[in-house]
Amino acid sequence: MTRPYVGAMESLAYARLDPPDREELLESQVECTFVFEDERGWPSGVVMNYLRRDGVFWLTAVEGRAHVRALAREPRVSIVVSSAGSPLSGRRMLAYRGLATIHHDVSDVGEVLDAMAARFRPGDPKGFRRLLDSPNRVVIEVTPIALATSHDHRKVAAALAGHDSTRTDRQGEAEQ
Repeated sequence: MTRPYVGAMESLAYARLDPPDREELLESQVECTFVFEDERGWPSGVVMNYLRRDGVFWLTAVEGRAHVRALAREPRVSIVVSSAGSPLSGRRMLAYRGLATIHHDVSDVGEVLDAMAARFRPGDPKGFRRLLDSPNRVVIEVTPIALATSHDHRKVAAALAGHDSTRTDRQGEAEQ
């Protein structure tokens, strides 16, 4: 008995998000998993809202939190964005590796906080901005250095349904 779907499930290189679909995901979502190395060297993560401007991710937190303390030791991080909870169809995800910079003086990045408030609470950006005006507020800037992985389950579903072959000519493609 042949199982044509096996090849489609063994190598998912064909199921990566295309650049326009990456942009669509990043624009439709406001939440990510921020992955960092904790004080014992273990991978850790926290779910955070993000703003993306000119290819850079911006997040905010309060000084003293585990992920903020971790960045002082190790600026290498990952940001994982999925389509869960978004209006997009199909399961989609991507993960970037990046270098984080902590901005302790938020007056230097006040316009970023204003943009965050407008994106995260469009109905009351001024009210949300007031919430962000806390004395220990920091802004985290993450500059992506590589797209680690991405996945578009719509392509898997199409392959399993026979609408797309396992296309060995696309297997092993590097992320763009």
